[in-house]
Amino acid sequence: MSLSPFHLAIPVYDLPAARRFYGEVFGLEEGRSSAQWVDFNFYGHQLVIHEHPRTASQESAHTNPVDGHEVPVPHFGIVLEWAQWEALAERLKSFGTKFVIEPYVRFKGQVGEQATMFLLDPCGNALEFKAFKDLGQLFAK
Repeated sequence: MSLSPFHLAIPVYDLPAARRFYGEVFGLEEGRSSAQWVDFNFYGHQLVIHEHPRTASQESAHTNPVDGHEVPVPHFGIVLEWAQWEALAERLKSFGTKFVIEPYVRFKGQVGEQATMFLLDPCGNALEFKAFKDLGQLFAK
């Protein structure tokens, strides 16, 4: 499967804190920037953090139940290779990251079994990182 890079721009009300989070905690390479926005290489995709007043979803996230957990909505993230996901989970733990949903394997033994974790950036944007041992299960029913 060949994918084109996506571009995602998200609001952040504390640009310096978000810049540190994505750059230092995640170790993402920074691209172009201005006083109001910063580009990051988000696993080959373009993530842009834009200075913006706090949004309603950053104030209090809505959740939906999935596999016995309350998943924050909206959220974004990426599907990683299994070993990348494990390394990221360890990196985030080493930085003392507070998880909304701790790293675990969801749908164990079922179609779509996946490793997943949820966290918030310093501005309340929810992120999910997941991995499949069989990427062919990504859209399986």
